[in-house]
Amino acid sequence: MKQPENQLLIPFDTLMITTKGDQEGKRMADKHYSRQSHGNVQFCRPGKNLVLRSPSGDVLWVSWYGIRDDGIGDVYECTIFRNESDRLSSEIITEAVRKTCEEWGKKPFVTYVDAKKVKSPNPGFCFKKANWKKIGMSKSGKILLKLENN
Repeated sequence: MKQPENQLLIPFDTLMITTKGDQEGKRMADKHYSRQSHGNVQFCRPGKNLVLRSPSGDVLWVSWYGIRDDGIGDVYECTIFRNESDRLSSEIITEAVRKTCEEWGKKPFVTYVDAKKVKSPNPGFCFKKANWKKIGMSKSGKILLKLENN
């Protein structure tokens, strides 16, 4: 069936894989509360990173896999997620998880949300809408969320 000319199609799969030195990614990372070295050329932590961003540079996601010291186990971690687009964050999270699993294989995911540094009255709400569950708190008081991803 032919698509009407006046109807805009927005593809679901809009995140592309890039590098931890990507300039648009760095710009987005510099706006994220977790960024420790603003302006640094690379914006990911040591270990295996999968950097995803939208072609327009208004979404950034980083999956990380490495040696953990928190006892959580064998999981991927979302270390940065920033959405300045009009897309629902929960949809982007679902897409980023899917892309990570396509690249690296399936594992559970975790992320930490600093309730003191987000504007939402329900910190982590976009992750919760994407089926992540609160499983505790970090030593520094951040909310710990997990997606079983089975």
